[in-house]
Amino acid sequence: MIPKLNPELALDASIVAFSKALVAAGFNGDIETSYGSRLAVATDNSVYQALPQAVILPRSTDDLVILTSLAQTSSFSHIKFSPRGGGTGTNGQSLTEHVVVDLSRHMRNILDINVEQRWVRVQAGVIKDQLNAFLKPYGFFFAPDLSTSNRATIGGMINTDASGQGSLVYGKTSDHVLALKTVLIDGNVLKTHKMPTYEAEHRAEMPNSIGRIYQQVLHSCREFRPQILAKFPRLNRFLTGYDLEHVFNDDLSEFDLSRIITGSEGSLGFVVEAKLNITPIAKYKCLVNVKYDSFISALKNAPFLVAAEATSVETVDSKVLNLARSDIIWHQVKDLITDVPGIEMQGLNMVEYNSEQQADIEQKIAELTTRLDTAIADKTDGIIGYQLTYDNTAIGHIYAMRKKAVGLLGNTQGRQKPIAFTEDTAVPPEHLADFIIEFRALLDSYNLQYGMFGHVDAGVLHVRPALDLCDPTQEALLRTISDQVVALTAKYGGLMWGEHGKGYRSEYSPAFFGEELFTELRKIKAAFDPRNRVNPGKICTPYYSAEQLVSVDGVKRAYFDRQIPIAVKDSFDSSLNCNGNGLCFNYEENSPMCPSSKVTKDRRHSPKGRAGLMREWLRLAETSGVDVLATEQQLLTQSGGISTLWQRIKNTLAKRQGEADFSHEVMEAMEGCLACKACAGQCPIKVDVPSFRARFLQLYHSRYLRPTKDYIVGNIERTAPLLAKAPRLVNFVLKRKLTAKLLASSVGYVDTPLLSVPTLAQQLNKRFSFNLAELEQLDAATRQKTILLVQDPFTSFYEAELVADALNLLEKLGFKPILLPFLPNGKPQHVKGFLRQFAKTANNAAQFFNKLHTLGLPMLGLDASLVLVYRDEYNKALGNNRGNFNVQLLHEWLVEQTLPKANTTEEFALLAHCTEKTALPATEKAWQLIFANVGLALKPISVGCCGMAGTYGHEAQNLENSKALFDMSWRAPVEQYSTSKILVTGFSCRSQVKRLVGDKPKHPLQALLALL
Repeated sequence: MIPKLNPELALDASIVAFSKALVAAGFNGDIETSYGSRLAVATDNSVYQALPQAVILPRSTDDLVILTSLAQTSSFSHIKFSPRGGGTGTNGQSLTEHVVVDLSRHMRNILDINVEQRWVRVQAGVIKDQLNAFLKPYGFFFAPDLSTSNRATIGGMINTDASGQGSLVYGKTSDHVLALKTVLIDGNVLKTHKMPTYEAEHRAEMPNSIGRIYQQVLHSCREFRPQILAKFPRLNRFLTGYDLEHVFNDDLSEFDLSRIITGSEGSLGFVVEAKLNITPIAKYKCLVNVKYDSFISALKNAPFLVAAEATSVETVDSKVLNLARSDIIWHQVKDLITDVPGIEMQGLNMVEYNSEQQADIEQKIAELTTRLDTAIADKTDGIIGYQLTYDNTAIGHIYAMRKKAVGLLGNTQGRQKPIAFTEDTAVPPEHLADFIIEFRALLDSYNLQYGMFGHVDAGVLHVRPALDLCDPTQEALLRTISDQVVALTAKYGGLMWGEHGKGYRSEYSPAFFGEELFTELRKIKAAFDPRNRVNPGKICTPYYSAEQLVSVDGVKRAYFDRQIPIAVKDSFDSSLNCNGNGLCFNYEENSPMCPSSKVTKDRRHSPKGRAGLMREWLRLAETSGVDVLATEQQLLTQSGGISTLWQRIKNTLAKRQGEADFSHEVMEAMEGCLACKACAGQCPIKVDVPSFRARFLQLYHSRYLRPTKDYIVGNIERTAPLLAKAPRLVNFVLKRKLTAKLLASSVGYVDTPLLSVPTLAQQLNKRFSFNLAELEQLDAATRQKTILLVQDPFTSFYEAELVADALNLLEKLGFKPILLPFLPNGKPQHVKGFLRQFAKTANNAAQFFNKLHTLGLPMLGLDASLVLVYRDEYNKALGNNRGNFNVQLLHEWLVEQTLPKANTTEEFALLAHCTEKTALPATEKAWQLIFANVGLALKPISVGCCGMAGTYGHEAQNLENSKALFDMSWRAPVEQYSTSKILVTGFSCRSQVKRLVGDKPKHPLQALLALL
């Protein structure tokens, strides 16, 4: 039995009082002070960790004004705050031990657009891809293109002056900011935009903090302009921290205070709104993927590509390419970057051309390809081949791979992981190749592995050395290398923070700027934030302040991780390896990635949040003297039984009375998980929440009683066959309102599905029956035509007509299908953490299937969520005892068969199961090919989660979220195509459509049966 776990870090009393005072003052946002909520924002995509005192999530500008005004009162004037957006920073910019103010949950509104004047006004929490999806129908986009665009907020982009791909043409975020609204720490609202200098001088006379700010910035940027121009490098990506250079135009006639705020990393105030200019979407695009024999060849060739008038030039090295080959993304790009026979591809430059005129782009491409052909023929410049595409979808897939590079590097095997600390160096592009040669020599001198990718057109390369920071010696190396890289970038006229901001690297600012200019930065900070209360320690401290900047030596996640035994870390590597890249925060409603994160907008309910909670639980368990692995082993081999029942009852009663236990917070996050396993397929690190969730549930319930619904779900594979013996009686009872009310109130179960009538046995009438002895005696010709169909509990007992249709389809195709006897699969047990029982179920099934495997007959299953358990969870539970049996999904087998033509030419829409298409990314293409082979059209529709996910949608506590998820991406296509024209591969999905729309759609095999 696990003990009660309580973190030692108590909440400051003044924070509790401040939270109560906020509510009393009319604050409408969320205030979270639980350990789990604070832990969820204690990390970002950097190596650092800082636990805040609270997380405050405003809903409006008024909420920010209330917060900052209240913070001015004497009781709370000591409290410090840090703004936070998407939390994707690589250098700890938004991390703090104080109070996090998170604008990403609620402030996501697009407020206004003016197409004629080409601008849009948004709240700070709007996500970059969300904005571009809104702009696309108007023919525009917001140009700065960063790799985290599906979760990065506009506020975060402003505060880091983000740029990304294509910046030579499109510039940085600051080049697109027309106006900002910022709430200052004293409660004043500062509105900034470009204005005549005389107007700024007039505002400098205002008798408040706004006047003080204008006065100081005018003085610093005008009086020290010669020094500024002399000191600041001429780089496309230069992030100053405070952009002293561009506040004025060249002749000093115009002044724009917004330039100081962009790139300020939240250290000056809370940006709440932005007016942004928007760019027309180019009508014509072409991407040329140029292949090289070495990465250095790719770098040295970049200036030539830029000179060829490319819009952007992105690069990746062989390490990133090789990692991409094992990722879900590879099936989408493999035909666009094929290997060159006989030559290893060590580098790739992705060269994009955009144009308003087709003739213009074709001329540029023709000139480029002629020169590339010559280089290949002459074997010069290291160019070994190229491919080009004009297809926008294909171009998007290539860039999706490039955007995944950060996460892919994090999936490197071993304890040394490529980490962010020198990952955005910037030097003049003409010096990039020489700089990288020295950079690589530096890393090679320490025998480090590393991956490289980036924006070679701008001289920015992302280099992530692989270190194990749990080793104190290697942690010290982080400091050594950081110092050396700062010196190396200076040698080549560049700087260390070329794209991702300073954050914990702020300590290098004084040496870079020099005392004179750094003093001016501190005076500007003092004008905005005289008491160092807004993101303290970042960029600079206020003038006269004795407080210190943060340092690259700051507390890192590894400090906490090294408190977990190595054996435990290796066993729970799926949670411990999360590097915080935040891909699971993906806002896209038609993406299957983490539906619970989308519907709650709560960071705890994301794979990153759950992984962080799990790793902290493991740390606290270790510090409490718990041998987690030994406890698990005991639970797998022994039933708690009566001996622990009384103690679990007492613990559960104490829980209901409010007794604190960090395990409850972890449990809350785990209960919100749909166990869809989209994270395991889509996360580049392969964070597999359902796997460690099941293990946690088993441990948790060694101390606390299980709810009744867990036993109902966990035993459904045993009860369903019994209930199916009297389906009409069972259905009659379930249809009664009183029964539904009792199930909802006492068990927490709603909309209980009805059993199939007639049953599967009645529909088949002893056809397709199984006889092992007969199968063993089959002759070779009959064996070639015999197919074994594996049953699952959901289709066999709740959708029997589908199983019957599958058998009839196989027979219609000329095969001899055999229905195997129903054998529990174990997935419901695994989902609810009954791992001891699951292991027994898996072992029984594996023995049976391995005996059939020796017959050499294909075994097919119908529902992906069950079939995939045989491939994943069985391997983990049984190891070598799993055997070699293979159960295919119907489409995996059908796509290899010769099929007859259909008797019609109908067109259907395909809505695939999220578990299926993330674990098997070729699923939709396979079904398309099957339908094309029989003369039918099938159009895959991009949808996220339907909201059912097994029994998740039937649990009362999840009902509202289940419906909201369906409305997000399923309702529209279901209503557009109607249930008669959509085909749905997942049992859960078909059930959800029937529950919320009224009609049940068919499985693709049912359409084939009807039309062949």
